[in-house]
Amino acid sequence: MSKITATQVNELRKKTGAGMMDCKKALVEAAGDFEKATDILRKKGQKLASSRAGRAANEGVVLGTTNATKNKAFAVMLNCETDFVAQNQDVIDFAGDILQLAVDKEPATLEELKAADLNGRTVEENITDMIGKTGEKMELGSYEMVTGEKAFAYTHPGNKIAAIAALNKSDLSDIDTIGKDVVMQIAAMAPVAIDKDDVDPVIVEKEIEIGKDQARQEGKPEELLEKIAMGKLNKFFKESTLINQQFIKDSKKTVGQMLQAGDKGLMVVDFKRLSLT
Repeated sequence: MSKITATQVNELRKKTGAGMMDCKKALVEAAGDFEKATDILRKKGQKLASSRAGRAANEGVVLGTTNATKNKAFAVMLNCETDFVAQNQDVIDFAGDILQLAVDKEPATLEELKAADLNGRTVEENITDMIGKTGEKMELGSYEMVTGEKAFAYTHPGNKIAAIAALNKSDLSDIDTIGKDVVMQIAAMAPVAIDKDDVDPVIVEKEIEIGKDQARQEGKPEELLEKIAMGKLNKFFKESTLINQQFIKDSKKTVGQMLQAGDKGLMVVDFKRLSLT
């Protein structure tokens, strides 16, 4: 067999993204056959994926963006094991490619996005290839999309948090400023719902029970526990529902009041927040 050249190694690296030494080893094993070497690298990724399946992947990259017409916003979370890998530009770019695919295809679910075609192979298969390159467990952990008259997205520096939101109006002169304020509020304050009526009943019941337990531990009379718990629940609504939260740029008003100052009928119709922290 002829000697494996640096040009061959570099060509395989450009195609697969694998490391130089991995590419050279694959070419040697494949006796210089480019396609066989590519398959060897893919099988390495599959083997690593299987061996690391049980490991925790709590780090990663979170990104958000809008489509060209600004009526939909999208967010994805690509998980890995360490922050070192999460900060790798190739991994960040890969997450960006998945996000752009979501914008282009508008999949309805996470599973649909995983099965979507990215450069001739499914997203899931591409992730397996990336596992072979990084040596870490990786998975597409979350995918979200919102739709409205005007949509906004914010990715916090460091790519650990992304917020997306949709408003019911698009023709206001300061709508872009308002929308940006809304998604930054969501990123910073992590609301659980838009308003108190939108909070999951399971969460409401849990907060009531927590309130009762806290009051009981403080020695409050049993007949007052329900009233005390409801007071704590109202505080929870104020702190944890978007339009009732204090506006981070002006604590003298709520987010709802900020929206109404922009336009009496302006509302947030949907939002999502993805976070690694």
